[in-house]
Amino acid sequence: MPKSRRVFSLLLEDRKAKLVQSRRRPGRYELSVDGIPQSVVSMTDPTDLEYDYTQHIARVMDAAAEPGAPLFTVHLGAGALTLARYVEATRAGSPQLVVEFEPTLYEAVIAALPLSPGTDLRVIFGDARAVADAKLAGEWMGARFTVVDLWDAAVIRHRVASQEFYRRVAARSAAEGVVAVNLLDGHPFEYSRRQSATLRTVFDHVAVVLDAEPNDDEGPLGNVVVFASDEPLAVATNPDLLGVPHPHTLHGDALTSWIAGARIMTDADGTDSPDPDDPIWD
Repeated sequence: MPKSRRVFSLLLEDRKAKLVQSRRRPGRYELSVDGIPQSVVSMTDPTDLEYDYTQHIARVMDAAAEPGAPLFTVHLGAGALTLARYVEATRAGSPQLVVEFEPTLYEAVIAALPLSPGTDLRVIFGDARAVADAKLAGEWMGARFTVVDLWDAAVIRHRVASQEFYRRVAARSAAEGVVAVNLLDGHPFEYSRRQSATLRTVFDHVAVVLDAEPNDDEGPLGNVVVFASDEPLAVATNPDLLGVPHPHTLHGDALTSWIAGARIMTDADGTDSPDPDDPIWD
């Protein structure tokens, strides 16, 4: 007989969130909101990451400090805390901060999938832009690594993807801090190119990692991760960092060519990320 699935359902005002355990891989859970997958987490091995984009971010995290050394990490958007659990598993006791808009969802996830004992994780409940705009506070200052994963279901709102927003994130980062922005896009990657151009106006070094062929005009939507820092990025200086097969990594002149004059995004001239349900992606 097939193993039963543990399913946790939760209503969030007019939306529905669900945690479902894998039948084939006990201890592995997928979080979805309104039927859209958000996170996959392994409770038996938090370093076993399902999505390619989480693997890419984790490899860059690995290079951000000596193995096992503490890494103050900020997560803008909680999901199922996949990367927070990864940091704790690989750098036990690292201070971490989460900014999460939906406390009911966060508390339900923690109740169903508790963090490891000893995890040093604090939470600020609220809109990430409002928190970023607030007076600088000690609890979010000097971040060594910041993960920007701010989804409203399947769309990123422009107010958390503008030059003004990223300047506030940069102001709260350590001098050597790295920022990783998770996007969803497809050819011609107009949104990701604009995001890359915007981050280049805020940080000295930017690199883009995508698993899709950058020039494939028939490729589907996929995750695009933009890394930014005022220090050289390991993902740009070490081509083997992300493993084999290598995803496409753009930086320096190749990134300049790819951006190709894309306009920066400001509060006054920004757009939401592509909607996966738009017919143009069919």
